Amino acid sequence: MRSVTYSMNVSLDGYIVGPDGGFDWTVPDEEVFRFWIDEIREVGVHLMGRRLYETMLYWETADQDPSLDDSGLEWAALWNPLPKVVFSTTLSTVRGQARLASGGVAEEIERLRAEPGEGEIAIGGATLAAEAAGAGLIDEYRAMVYPVLVGGGIPFFPRNERRVDLELVETRTFNSRVVYLRHRVAR
Repeated sequence: MRSVTYSMNVSLDGYIVGPDGGFDWTVPDEEVFRFWIDEIREVGVHLMGRRLYETMLYWETADQDPSLDDSGLEWAALWNPLPKVVFSTTLSTVRGQARLASGGVAEEIERLRAEPGEGEIAIGGATLAAEAAGAGLIDEYRAMVYPVLVGGGIPFFPRNERRVDLELVETRTFNSRVVYLRHRVAR
């Protein structure tokens, strides 16, 4: 069965964006960006909410940006053909290899798991991940922890949810002092 993974950048105090909605502190250096490139190779489909989808739209035409380096070109070459499912009540259309979800995240994950397919089902976006977590559908939590306290904003983990026991699977510390934590849900 395909795994469902939730990966995001997160501040040390647990937020994916700060109180002002900013996330400029998450700009990856080359080493962290290479790591994300390797991670996306394992993804078969990416589920995301509207905000993340709109943030990632840049990559739809990034390969036309003359200032883009080789790593950026490599990311765009992997990201653009990747199937994406966007959950939104305000968007009526999406571009590229994206489609709008027709149901809830639980139904979409069950449908994707039932279909033949390779690679992980990745979830990006805290609101969408909270819905999947509430239904017990996330298999791994992957946090790229940045050494910054932002004091509030959108939390990485859902609040007021049930207890979830985790097993530490992998850690990595980057030269930029960013720490990667990968935990599998103990079942």
